[in-house]
Amino acid sequence: MKRRHGLSTRAVHGDPAARPDWAPVAAPLYQSSTFTNPIGSTAEVRYTRYGNNPNQLTIAKRLALLEGAEAAIFVASGMGAVALAHLAVLRPGDHLLSSEWIYGGVHRLFAQEFVRFGIEVTFVNPLESRTWKRALRKTTRAIFVETPTNPLLRVVDLEPLKILGQSEGLAVIVDATFATPINFRPLEHGADVVIHSATKYLNGHSDVIAGAVAGTESVIEEVRKLMQVWGQALDPMAGWLIERGMKTLAVRVERHNATGLAVAQWCSQQPAFSAVHYPGLPSHPDHATAKRLLSGYGGMLGVELKGGARAAERFLRSLTIAAHAPSLGGVETLVSEPRLTSHASLTPAERAQAGIPDGFLRFSLGLEDADDLIADFAQALAQL
Repeated sequence: MKRRHGLSTRAVHGDPAARPDWAPVAAPLYQSSTFTNPIGSTAEVRYTRYGNNPNQLTIAKRLALLEGAEAAIFVASGMGAVALAHLAVLRPGDHLLSSEWIYGGVHRLFAQEFVRFGIEVTFVNPLESRTWKRALRKTTRAIFVETPTNPLLRVVDLEPLKILGQSEGLAVIVDATFATPINFRPLEHGADVVIHSATKYLNGHSDVIAGAVAGTESVIEEVRKLMQVWGQALDPMAGWLIERGMKTLAVRVERHNATGLAVAQWCSQQPAFSAVHYPGLPSHPDHATAKRLLSGYGGMLGVELKGGARAAERFLRSLTIAAHAPSLGGVETLVSEPRLTSHASLTPAERAQAGIPDGFLRFSLGLEDADDLIADFAQALAQL
């Protein structure tokens, strides 16, 4: 029986095999749009827009191994991955059930764009299993959740969705960008399709825009067809950079987990913060679920400053290590304000109702020393 390799080995090597003499240790970059064809061959041509450039195929196989999926595919952005994954399983006239705790860009895609394709979407509270059942229609074909969520770091138990999906014949689609395959693998918990914004942790260096989808061969083949006609192919250079990033995924996430817990514990003791959102804290509403499902709690942290937006701005101006920038998952610590980024389309009252009041800051904790980050936060708090 073939040995099943650990996650770090899979992230570095994929499926290890003996190398021929003089083989490059670092994979080459195939920066070519097209490749020569065997004369008379009826096989699919090798063309980068088709997603079969060697750099594209290498990372797809590696992600499939990490997720425990039959197949995977990388596309040009995280939003592209979300759109194509859903269009692969939905048709005009179908109905989608979505968690209401999702990234703002995805909410706009569902609420404003899917209607143009004749796809209706209902948003529900993901923690109330009865709401999923009540929202079901005869035309419901899929369920979508994000876990852990952005920016409150809520952790959704997939077991009720697995049961509902199996009983009703629904595809369960999960965005697990915040967790990465190191901390959580949705397919092992009943999901059918898993999505990543590869811009974030899979690449890990804030220098690539990409998305990924993993699942069954049939679903991924449908995503591939859509990718070809919608022009969502990944650039070979991006693929090469993602492979480089994935080699350190396991060790990076281990460090993110340790730093995240240390900084969250410190923040929870600071009176200037009215709330600290981190699933590794016993005070987090989903701590028990996170402890049961996740291998680590990650490097994402949400805090609420008592002084609101004005205090947040003073705090941000005083930081010396964390950069005020959107996105997440890189080696450097980034901090953003959801009121100005992911949730800017909501009114202050709507944000407050969603649990994201003014003064809410979202940190993507990097690979710096935890003590240095804490000292930086402490001196910034002292300026308030």
